[in-house]
Amino acid sequence: MVRTAFVGACALDFQRPRRTAILAFGVAVFAVGTATSSYAATQITGAGSTFDFPFFSRAFYEYSRKNPDVTIDYQPIGSGGGIERFTARTVDFGATDVPMNAQELSRAPGEVLQIPVTLGGVGIAYNLPGIQKGLKLTREVVADIYLGKITKWNDHAIAKLNPGVKPPDLPITAVHRFDESGTTYIFTEFLSSFSPEWKQKVGTGKSVQWPISIGGKGNEGVAGLVQETAGAIGYVELAYLLENEMPYALLQNKAGKYLYPSIDTVAAAAATKPVSDTDFSIVDTDCAECYPISGYSWVILYKKPADPQRGKLLNQIMNWLVTEGQPIAKTVHYVLLPENVKKQAQQVLSQMQ
Repeated sequence: MVRTAFVGACALDFQRPRRTAILAFGVAVFAVGTATSSYAATQITGAGSTFDFPFFSRAFYEYSRKNPDVTIDYQPIGSGGGIERFTARTVDFGATDVPMNAQELSRAPGEVLQIPVTLGGVGIAYNLPGIQKGLKLTREVVADIYLGKITKWNDHAIAKLNPGVKPPDLPITAVHRFDESGTTYIFTEFLSSFSPEWKQKVGTGKSVQWPISIGGKGNEGVAGLVQETAGAIGYVELAYLLENEMPYALLQNKAGKYLYPSIDTVAAAAATKPVSDTDFSIVDTDCAECYPISGYSWVILYKKPADPQRGKLLNQIMNWLVTEGQPIAKTVHYVLLPENVKKQAQQVLSQMQ
């Protein structure tokens, strides 16, 4: 027998061989040690949001380092896939960037608890030769690009925002997520919040009918397509942008200020309101220092786990994640939960039986 060990922050290439390698954050369980070792006592499994993947990788690695009898195997398959596996009870927990709705909850075989675990921003990544920073985009321009109304980078609507940058005469290739995605929900909710045309024609959802654009799987898939396609634009979680050193735009918020997504600008959005699993949106707030595409991500658990012992361990892990584990978030460009939200998460976790 061999001992299992947990490894975080691995470099994995999720793309086809012809693509530029994308640095992702792997969570892997592999065998080390000698034939006299034994397997770790418990392996907890989870699946869902790719938005969470960098944070979970680092945090679960640290938890297992401190608790060597526990491994946590998390599969970043998208929020929709995570909800499906959680509902089928093939994993111990799911993760989603938008809480389960009433219809999804009705399909679950038990009462569900939903807790916020982290905060992040969704950046507007682009690939324009010679332009690494300083590109400005308004909310309306982003909507018009994804509606197919702006098709060239030197369109007057973009050029007038960037007189010193001079966007090139290149066609725009818009990129979206083709899997069911909480990141897509946050992005489309942002577009719906100010664009009546987007709200009517496309709407908000984890998966929508895109008027144009090409699809990639996961945040890493969108990042890969943007990196390999001159003229591309895509919405990508901040941690992936920073780890892959990708250019991303200054986005105009509701107050008219151009901001990059950052720990500070996302934290400012979170500070504008309390949050619950029925009132969770922090996109496009009125605050001048708030990045407009910000959102919480959530872990979903059963109030009464099928296996009480695993449930007790899972409760301990999640309590650690929303308290002692929170400082790890900053190391991978996420935002710590506000104190009131941490307490709220702990109160929800206290309901587990």
